[in-house]
Amino acid sequence: MKDPARFYRESAVRSASPVGLIVILYEEIIRSLRTAQTALKQKNIEQRTLELTHAIKVIGHLQSVLDFERGGAVARNLWNFYNAARTAILGVDRDSGNEILEALAADFSSVAQAWQQVDHEITASSAREASLASISSVHATDLIGALNSRGDRA
Repeated sequence: MKDPARFYRESAVRSASPVGLIVILYEEIIRSLRTAQTALKQKNIEQRTLELTHAIKVIGHLQSVLDFERGGAVARNLWNFYNAARTAILGVDRDSGNEILEALAADFSSVAQAWQQVDHEITASSAREASLASISSVHATDLIGALNSRGDRA
């Protein structure tokens, strides 16, 4: 049987919007940073290294899909944020590591919340457009029906 947490994550990925996928990747980074914090406290170097490597890989993926042409200043700002985050992760050591990881998790949480807001606005906008389209198609059907019945009388 599959791991329930993994099944849940896979299900969330399959049903997520494009922006929702970004949010999921941010959540994955935050999870890795938090797990690395725990490993750091427990002096589990192997686990800490695995988690930080995973976070760097996810950040690298996010960085690789930035569209500077369409994203403009936002894409450039995200590029800089990702570079700074990767540099900070590489600088984690046992003395200052917890503070660095805490700050990074907080930063990624803030940006993830912004992406969630964008996703909600896009979803709400799409729902409104779908509702207007269905209302318009109903009115168009009524209009066609009215025109056809009018033609029958002529």
